[in-house]
Amino acid sequence: MEYIPNILFAIILVLGIGYFARNIKKLIRNIKLGREVDASDNKRERWSNMARIALGQSKMVKRPIAGFLHVIVYIGFVIINIEVLEIIIDGIFGTHRVGLKLLSPPVYGFLIDCFEILAVLVLISVIVFWLRRNVIKLKRFLSSEMKGWPKSDGNIILYFEVVLMCLFLLMNAADTSFQDMNYGNIITQFIAPWFEGMSESTLHTIERTAWWLHIIGILIFLNYLYFSKHLHILLAFPNTYYGSVQPKGKFDNLEAVTNEVKLMMDPNADPFAAAPEGAEDDFPAKFGASDVMDLDQIQLLNAYTCTECGRCTSACPANLTGKKLSPRKIMMDTRDRLEEVGKNIDANNGEFKDDGKQLLGDYITNEELWACTTCNACVEECPVSINPLSIILDMRRYLVMEQSAAPMELNNMMTNIENNGAPWPYNQMDRLNWADEK
Repeated sequence: MEYIPNILFAIILVLGIGYFARNIKKLIRNIKLGREVDASDNKRERWSNMARIALGQSKMVKRPIAGFLHVIVYIGFVIINIEVLEIIIDGIFGTHRVGLKLLSPPVYGFLIDCFEILAVLVLISVIVFWLRRNVIKLKRFLSSEMKGWPKSDGNIILYFEVVLMCLFLLMNAADTSFQDMNYGNIITQFIAPWFEGMSESTLHTIERTAWWLHIIGILIFLNYLYFSKHLHILLAFPNTYYGSVQPKGKFDNLEAVTNEVKLMMDPNADPFAAAPEGAEDDFPAKFGASDVMDLDQIQLLNAYTCTECGRCTSACPANLTGKKLSPRKIMMDTRDRLEEVGKNIDANNGEFKDDGKQLLGDYITNEELWACTTCNACVEECPVSINPLSIILDMRRYLVMEQSAAPMELNNMMTNIENNGAPWPYNQMDRLNWADEK
């Protein structure tokens, strides 16, 4: 009977981690639906970006209030969960605060002191975040795409963090042997008096209940991440590593099209010559992107990493002038469509069955795409190196090259370039007429 709690703990741990691993496997499968992309260049710069942006939170603090609070939550939540290692060891082997067997009471107490201070700071930060969302109601959290589940998701994760921090403090406060040691209870020494007059068995029950709920809550939180925008906690690191290291605004040319243009510009080329063997393989099946499978794997990773913070949309000049475009919605729509495709594959034994839907049209409209000014403000603002513009440009490329569905002004310009070699509607022979005007 004495081993039943240990066995139960091991079962819960295996189930929690196993379900998480299953969802991560599905996540990787979905990302790999995109086109492969070579990101083996500039490794030193990529590692530097990951350390500076994901680990160092350098872009978060550009907005000081939100950035500072986020750093507190980020550091606090990560460091406090170091204690999860102790909880796992205690749960499997039936020990109690195994850290005291490995460290001296002052050293162990110093660590728990840090954890308790951080827990309080996290609680304060989370409350401020909740107030910003629900009482102050910052404009960037009130966009049309932030209704329903996205809005609820933002609050649910805050409630999770409050509950986990409170359980951690309650667990320490109700642990009489820990309080009697008088090390590490810098905060909970003021909570412990609430339990005065309670029997030893009652305090033990409170401490054990908080202990079990804390570890179960962490496992639930871990598995909730896959269904939440807070997946960025894990994906920010690979996303900043694989983020573009090219100058902002550099257009990704298609090699097949480049070769065609070079052929057209070569006066010695024979336009009727047969294509070299295998040259047809250089042409993509589709120019641009109309669905998630046409995007590359980094763009799909971007979609899963999106924090829905809205910094991109709040900086977008098109959105600020009332246009329909929201870079945040572009990323959310891409992720939603990718999830829909993944569920389609799961339901059809690993094969995608055409559902008559695609990202372009069913999720993202032409109006949104053409509202973009390609200024790169969204790319610059993103705290985790997401690039909504690359998706917009690929979908525009599809509209132009596959459907000839550009706005009239662009179609006129491209027709002029084709016929006259310039954007203007004048014959090449008349180009210098302006010089003859008196």
